[in-house]
This record gives sequence, structure tokens and C-alpha cells, in this order.
Amino acid sequence: MGQLYAQALKNSGEWNIPNLIIPVPLHPAKLRKRQYNQSECIANGLASVLLIPVISDNLVRVENTETQTKKTRFERYENLAGVFVCRHPGAFTDKHILIVDDVITTGATLEACSMVLQEFQYVKISIAAIAFSE
Repeated sequence: MGQLYAQALKNSGEWNIPNLIIPVPLHPAKLRKRQYNQSECIANGLASVLLIPVISDNLVRVENTETQTKKTRFERYENLAGVFVCRHPGAFTDKHILIVDDVITTGATLEACSMVLQEFQYVKISIAAIAFSE
């Protein structure tokens, strides 16, 4: 899916190539249980076509939050406050970052990731997802 998405982006003519790709991180406990991060799989597919590095160990999820599926938009936003942190802040300064998620429901997860990244100077953020819900 990531490779197909990347081709569509390249062919769109309206695409500014980012410096790096960051998949929405999973908490280590959830990653152990699931054994893969679907957002990282999509990010790797994008990267293989766009020839952009994927950085999956800098923005990390430090809290294992409960599922978001039954929460309202506000509850999702509250549930994600302070969940993501950056290990090496200087790595994102003056970068165009593509954050990749699998599904956008309310956008709360992408917003929480973006808020952490916007703390750094001259950061431009773009987002990509395979699906969204209405």
C-alpha cells in the first residue's frame, strides 16, 4: 500500500518531497503483542519509492493508552496528551517531516504527534494515511 501511495504522490505534481518519514509509533507493549507497526509498514513502502529515510526510533510513544475506537474526539485528544516524546530533538530541526498513520478517524493521534514535532524550529509537517473514517 505504501508503494502505491508513493507512486500516486509522485504522479500528483503537487508534492513537495519531505526530508524524512515518521510512522506513528506504537507503545513497546503493543508492538510486542502485535509484532508489527502497520504505520511503519506503510512508511517503509513510501520510503522505498520516494527514497526518503524512515525514522522510527526518535518519536516514541511513552504511555500505553487504551483503545481509541469507542472514544469521542475530545476523549481521544485527552487520551493522547503527553503520550509521545522525542528522544533526539535536534534531529527534526529545519526538516520537512511526513507523519504516516494507517487510518485517520478524528486526527487526534496525528495532532498529538504533530504537537511534539512543532516544538522544534522550522519544522514543516505533512501527513499521510491509507484511510479515513467519516
